Amino acid sequence: MSDKYRVKEMVLTLQGEGAMAGTPVVLLRFEGCNLSCDFCDTDFTGTDGIGGGIFTTPGNLADAIEEKWISDTQVNILCTGGEPLLQLDPPLIKELRARSCKILLETNGTLKAPDGIHWICVSPKTNTIPLQNSGDEIKIVWPQKHMNPETFKKLNFNHFWIQPIFDKNYNENLETSIEYCLTHPGWRLSLQTHRFTGLP
Repeated sequence: MSDKYRVKEMVLTLQGEGAMAGTPVVLLRFEGCNLSCDFCDTDFTGTDGIGGGIFTTPGNLADAIEEKWISDTQVNILCTGGEPLLQLDPPLIKELRARSCKILLETNGTLKAPDGIHWICVSPKTNTIPLQNSGDEIKIVWPQKHMNPETFKKLNFNHFWIQPIFDKNYNENLETSIEYCLTHPGWRLSLQTHRFTGLP
């Protein structure tokens, strides 16, 4: 159990990808990751982003969210990283739920998610073993060397996504992703809409 939460950024935005794209969320990006992917396009180092900082207790972090965004309506908290499960623990989940938050998770799946999370998106990476093998959606960042998306089709998810890697080869990655979806029934194309709207 963590007694300190290191947050890279915390900002109100719209979810940019997957089944919840376009949904208002408080983006809660935790610092740090347990993997080092050469195609990663996210800055999760430090606590110097918008709304970032170090929160010494789960109550302190939940209070910071409540002061800015929680009103009479339910707020979606999108926990991401890096790898959020290095820090998102049962005490923090309890505090967020006590404030009527709906907790959305984006994880690489190498750590088992605690109970109490409302929506789980797993994005597995090459040469890792997914301990979190069920959830709401699975998202394959594509293409990845030595990755066969079909091996994940037997897992217990409701949505299966192929998402092109966002790098200098994006146009080629997009074409490859489209072709994969066209030739492999059951997979759908996920686009990172925040890349085109300028949102966080």
